[in-house]
Amino acid sequence: MNSSMHGIPTSAVEVTHISSHGIWLLANGRELFLPYEDFPWFKDAAVREILNVEQLSTGHFFWPDLDVDLSENSIEHPEKYPMRAR
Repeated sequence: MNSSMHGIPTSAVEVTHISSHGIWLLANGRELFLPYEDFPWFKDAAVREILNVEQLSTGHFFWPDLDVDLSENSIEHPEKYPMRAR
């Protein structure tokens, strides 16, 4: 009998704080700050939409309610990714 686990293993990701300046994301033992200036999709989003975040793979985050898909690198270095929603 084979007792292998089913499904896709994922690491925990959590929004730890939402403020008037941006949001804080805790993932892989690190806290990342997403300022609204660089990530405008979150500014007028409902709290439940922001809190609904998945880590699809290490360093790859997805907010299904907002259809926002970000990498850890784009969060740490937004200047390298100039495309922003208008």
